[in-house]
Amino acid sequence: MSDGHRAAAEQWFVARGLPYFVDDVRASVRSSLATSRLVVLGVVALGVGAGTGTGTAIAADDPSAGVLSGLVAATVPLAVYAVRALHAGAVARWTIARTFSSLGLLLPLATRALPLLLLFITFLFINTEVWQVASSLDDGVLWVAVLLFAAVAVAFLLVRLPEELDKVDDEMAGDRLVQACAGTPLEAEAVRCAAEVPEAETLAHAEVTGLAKANLVLVLLISQALQVLLLSLAVYAFFVVFGAVAIQEDVIASWLGHPPEPFIEGVPVITHELVRVATFLAAFAGLYFTVYAVSDETYRKQFFASLIKQLRRAVGVRTVYRSLPARGTEKS
Repeated sequence: MSDGHRAAAEQWFVARGLPYFVDDVRASVRSSLATSRLVVLGVVALGVGAGTGTGTAIAADDPSAGVLSGLVAATVPLAVYAVRALHAGAVARWTIARTFSSLGLLLPLATRALPLLLLFITFLFINTEVWQVASSLDDGVLWVAVLLFAAVAVAFLLVRLPEELDKVDDEMAGDRLVQACAGTPLEAEAVRCAAEVPEAETLAHAEVTGLAKANLVLVLLISQALQVLLLSLAVYAFFVVFGAVAIQEDVIASWLGHPPEPFIEGVPVITHELVRVATFLAAFAGLYFTVYAVSDETYRKQFFASLIKQLRRAVGVRTVYRSLPARGTEKS
């Protein structure tokens, strides 16, 4: 019967973007992460990125466009290897499903977070220097700046999420284990585990390390990043509409020293300058919200609540899975 429970748990893990929780998959991925393979992959990605970036920069006579296209091109071999060798397809499928399910979060997310954000960022929107800086950026530099904001936001999350994980796996025993596994394929086994397995052994099984920890942090990172993305899109839409209605062409011309350029032919109220400023501030808003959400206790409770629930459930099911008697399980 334990084999049936094990198979059900493994299907449950894969469906939730956690393939590295499965022992066989984790062993396969470990071999794919051998240093020799990664060196070859890095050389290929660097070559593709450098070649594409150089060609684009020469053809477009724009170094910033070359940098952006080179970065994008370098990710192609990395993405192919991740899908084929690192079993990233399960995470990708989960991400797509999560994206569509997260659309329902847009309204409550906007109503909770936007008022405070807009009080702060609206002052930047009507600031002459912000318009001058953002409008002076060409598209390549602007998107590099957006990626930089995104990278800093991800760095903040990567510091915070493992801390949340450490709190959860330190308490995953007894009634907490049973509660975490409620409604999962291992619900009945969780009751057995809580009653029969010593607490010290259960806590040892609960510890998430290595590839399994990286997989779980990645899934949590995607969940939080989708919330930030939805918020940033809402900020972008607000400023495009607000700018089109409230900021007149002569005001923009006085700020920039030249008439604005229409972004859409025949729609003069939406200009290239407005779109650039809205994009820049939306990216900044995403970074601001990320930092605020991980540092402010009230925001942390609101926006980490669903993540903590996912985290407890995943750690709970993995704990019971590792306690199942059957073929051996690895500790990582």
